[in-house]
Amino acid sequence: MSSNDNIVIDDNYDGYRLELFCIPKHYEEDLENILIPSGLITDRIERLARDITQEFNDEGLVALCVLKGGYKFFTDLLDRIKMLNRNTEKSIPLAVDFIRLKSYVDDKQSGKIEVIGGDNLENLKGKNVLIVEDIIDTGRTMMKLLDILKSVKPKTVRVASLLVKRTERSIGYKPDYAGFEIPDLFVVGYALDYNEYFRDLNHICVINEHGKKKYSS
Repeated sequence: MSSNDNIVIDDNYDGYRLELFCIPKHYEEDLENILIPSGLITDRIERLARDITQEFNDEGLVALCVLKGGYKFFTDLLDRIKMLNRNTEKSIPLAVDFIRLKSYVDDKQSGKIEVIGGDNLENLKGKNVLIVEDIIDTGRTMMKLLDILKSVKPKTVRVASLLVKRTERSIGYKPDYAGFEIPDLFVVGYALDYNEYFRDLNHICVINEHGKKKYSS
């Protein structure tokens, strides 16, 4: 599996008009467009699940969910891995764990990364670990988490991120599994939030200035 195997959304891509899909009424004035419809997300996750099961085959795997934004991707990805476990000759024994990382304030990175749960990862020693994240932005947060995991000596570590943002602020980190590479836009929906709003939006959308102002902390 190559870290370059993902769907690339170009900078000049205008997305889909809101009226073409079902959007919660309370968000209609807050969004620029739909960048990735929920159906496309679902199909892409199904393929990622297959790629992951092919790599790990029948070896055990601990899926580590990065909260809060990663929970929807984590749940859907594991559901599809479990479906493959039921319907193929070989299956992956699955365990789950959770960690929370805090690095955002409004639509800007604060520069401070808070790791919650990093002292409770000793049970990952000697195991295959799959970190499941919603979005890789600069890559600094993920590199910090990988450094923490290294100290507990897992057997292998892989990272699956639904989104990878194409930004000049990136330190060059790429996950092992990626769903979509997107332009340098602030996106919400599919559990990605803006100050805890928009997690209840099924599509991945671009928030507009009105939405940022409305939900600013």
